[in-house]
Amino acid sequence: MVGYQVADANSYITITGYGIDDVRIVKKSFVWPFQKASRISISPFDFSITLQAMTREKLSFCLPAVFTIGPNNEPESLRKYALLLTGNEDGTPAASKSHKATGRNHVQEIVKGIIEGETRVIVSTMSMEEIFRERDVFKSKIIESVQVELNQFGLKIYNANVKELQDTPGSEYFQFLSRKAHEGASNQAKIDVANARMLGEIGEAEKKSRARQEISKIDAQTAVLETQRKSEKAKADAELATTQTQLDMNIKLAQIQALRGAEVKDNELQRDVETKRADMELERQRASDVVKAKINREVKAQAAEAALYTDSRKAEADYIRAAKEADAAYYAKKKEAEALSAMAKAYGEMAEVLGGPQGLLQYMMIQNGTYEKLAETNAKAVSGMQPKISVWSNGNSGEGMGGGMGGMGDAMAPIRNLYQSLPPVLQTVEEQTGIRPPAWLAQMPEQGYQIQEVMDPKVKRRVNRESALSTRSG
Repeated sequence: MVGYQVADANSYITITGYGIDDVRIVKKSFVWPFQKASRISISPFDFSITLQAMTREKLSFCLPAVFTIGPNNEPESLRKYALLLTGNEDGTPAASKSHKATGRNHVQEIVKGIIEGETRVIVSTMSMEEIFRERDVFKSKIIESVQVELNQFGLKIYNANVKELQDTPGSEYFQFLSRKAHEGASNQAKIDVANARMLGEIGEAEKKSRARQEISKIDAQTAVLETQRKSEKAKADAELATTQTQLDMNIKLAQIQALRGAEVKDNELQRDVETKRADMELERQRASDVVKAKINREVKAQAAEAALYTDSRKAEADYIRAAKEADAAYYAKKKEAEALSAMAKAYGEMAEVLGGPQGLLQYMMIQNGTYEKLAETNAKAVSGMQPKISVWSNGNSGEGMGGGMGGMGDAMAPIRNLYQSLPPVLQTVEEQTGIRPPAWLAQMPEQGYQIQEVMDPKVKRRVNRESALSTRSG
């Protein structure tokens, strides 16, 4: 029906057709051409079922129950309900357009199957005693299990009532239980009545007998009773005193025990305190020792690093000093070599000027005072001895003074005379001191001179005096 439609308070409008992919569920809407609208009721309905089940002990029974079930008022649940449970049982739509698509019979069949299946599963895991003793738990399990299955159809259990369990056809289990309970209660009632009647009769007889006894004994036992009462009173007083004494003793013992217990507890606490204090002191000493050891280790490490640095710097300084000394020694040797080279070069030039090596040798001996040293050595050698004086002449003294080239006109005469007098001097040195002259001097010719020995008394006295002075000074 094309037009604007509004649903009742307990129903919804389902629209399908043009412009709608699946189904749209609304309370009010405009229905366009090529669209179809139907109504679904969300009113819950009561569903009664009598289920036959079997417990874990293989005991069959009937479970009557009433469930109040209806569509869940949620968009997704209404969509499931509209898609799965509306219409006729075979799935065809309702014949009348004004008829509400409730599908109650179809829904009841589905719900019945779900309840029967879930209930049988739950009952098979429980005993009959558990079902009786835990009725609420049993009911909650059935509701939870059934609700899980009904969610896929968009249905909701609003209420569930489980009635009293009943016997199945051919079974008298609950009947026997009921009869047993009835007979037990009846027998117990009879026993209670008989006991009450017996107690009443016995009590009545006892009362009558006691009354007669009391009446007969009142006069005879008055004095005895008074004496007994006094004795009982005294005994009671003694027992009271004993009890009081015992109670006082127990109180004192309890106080002593409490005091001793407090002292023991105090000692234990004191011991615990001392133990913890000793532990703390031990930990403090240990921490102090650890800190000291750590400090010592760090000090030793720093000292080692300082010593290493000092040794390294000292080694570097020694290396630099050794390198400098080596450079200085090398430089000194180099300079010494250069000086020797220059000196040798100068000596070579002097030898050329002085007429050869012999002239250079005589010059060096004169320069270094060799002749003076030889004379001093000879004086020491002949000290205290009879000296041998050798006087020699080269035979050319006359020529040197005035002949030949005119006396002083010969410039080389002194050098020539020196060279001519050198061999006999060296021979005399060798004879008196044992010092041999060089080979090149020893090979020079021994000609042109004559040796004369003269013993001058003055010279002899002078030599003896010098020898005596040398002996005293030595």
